[in-house]
Amino acid sequence: MIELTGHSLTIDQLKRILIDNEKVTISGKSMQKVRESRYAVDQIVSDKETVYGINTGFGKFSDVIIHKEDVEDLQLNLIRSHACGVGEPFPEMVSRAMMVLRLNALLKGFSGVRVVLVELLAELINKRVHPVIPQQGSLGASGDLAPLAHLALVLIGEGKVYDESGKAVDSTGVLTDKGIKPIVLQAKEGLALINGTQAMVAMGVVNYIEAEQLAFDSEWIAAMTMEGLEGIIDAFHPAVHEARGYPQQIEVAKRMSEWLEGSQLITKQGEKRVQDAYSLRCIPQVHGASWQALDYVKEKLEIEINAATDNPLIFEEGKLVISGGNFHGQPIALAMDFMKIAVAELANISERRVERLVNPQLNDLPAFLSLQPGLQSGAMIMQYVAASLVSENKTLAHPASVDSIPSSANQEDHVSMGTTASRHASMIIQNARRVLAIECICSLQAAEYKEIGNLSPKLQEKWKRMREVVPSITKDRVFSEDMEKVNQTLNPISKISSLKMKKEFYV
Repeated sequence: MIELTGHSLTIDQLKRILIDNEKVTISGKSMQKVRESRYAVDQIVSDKETVYGINTGFGKFSDVIIHKEDVEDLQLNLIRSHACGVGEPFPEMVSRAMMVLRLNALLKGFSGVRVVLVELLAELINKRVHPVIPQQGSLGASGDLAPLAHLALVLIGEGKVYDESGKAVDSTGVLTDKGIKPIVLQAKEGLALINGTQAMVAMGVVNYIEAEQLAFDSEWIAAMTMEGLEGIIDAFHPAVHEARGYPQQIEVAKRMSEWLEGSQLITKQGEKRVQDAYSLRCIPQVHGASWQALDYVKEKLEIEINAATDNPLIFEEGKLVISGGNFHGQPIALAMDFMKIAVAELANISERRVERLVNPQLNDLPAFLSLQPGLQSGAMIMQYVAASLVSENKTLAHPASVDSIPSSANQEDHVSMGTTASRHASMIIQNARRVLAIECICSLQAAEYKEIGNLSPKLQEKWKRMREVVPSITKDRVFSEDMEKVNQTLNPISKISSLKMKKEFYV
């Protein structure tokens, strides 16, 4: 089990919870913090103090005092009224991540919820009861209110969850079947569940897991393209990259050299030409810059997955209760926008390498890698598809974080749009991986024309494994099926890929 403490969760641990379905447990020390925080809320209610979110309305209604006997209705009304998300639901894995992250945040002991609530969240996670949560409707400030309200519905026995087949069903039957009892929310608990950045962060973590693997895959695929085009190895010499000094650039150059070690196809500067086009020569510089952005994203996500992001926060055993703005998603909005650009660039340069593989004016390979150019089109339209996807990415890469729109009668007058950024990042990643799948197919075919035995030993192994996924192009066929098979194989969270390839394939 993964022990949740509220301050020590890592992306690697989340991978185990999300991909390997490891269960969670709660540290005793964190549970004691929850008890202490709840005692403070009970005292506030008992003493009839006026504290936002405990005995007041929400947003613009913060100046409306709520009587003690109406506190439970206040929380119920909050969840029902805020559960107005629209559009396609988040993937089930993202829903699971949202629950884990919300639980981890509550365990910090600043939220004032009861022990029974955090225990229920852990039970839902461990019994794999995942809410169906619409993707659209969050402004990314005041928390991911709408998405998290759909999560909270399940705790009170309402809303929908995924059944074992992945179908959306009413939660009541599933909860009964699994022996889970819903709760009645009490003071502060509804607000504590929905004030937070867990939708954008959950999507962001899954994005990072996928983007990290995509970046690694882009290197061996680019290396195979280098062999197909008889690229110049000198561009990866460590002296070049150490002269600039970026660690990520240096590491990409090192890994590229390792992939190409022992290749009979790679050329030396001046043997066939003096220098390669940028899409080959500048792989360490371009890919390395994307790695810099991904490192930044990882740092921000690992802070946010251990952050207290609801409001108000309770300190000093209830003596200090502050309405702040930790629910504002600006740090993650900027990080997701940065990720969008970084991943889009990996696809952009990949598409240019595809062009070099299929364009007979740029190589000595058969036109469009076709065995019968003219009679058979070969990879011609694959390049069209790659061009279409990278162009779509350019639109999606427009930063969401530079937008804001006021809400709640201008009380919430600046918002992050972080959840939109996170959703668009996911779309870019899916597009980019398909572009890499196209480059992969083309580079595999180019390698055949250059004789497989001439590839580096490492890339010979890659070629053999990928040929188990997609066969050689001997004649025109429906290539969309091939592209999707490779896409699934490259996806680190795909059930298909986890069955198809061993873990070491992705290293």
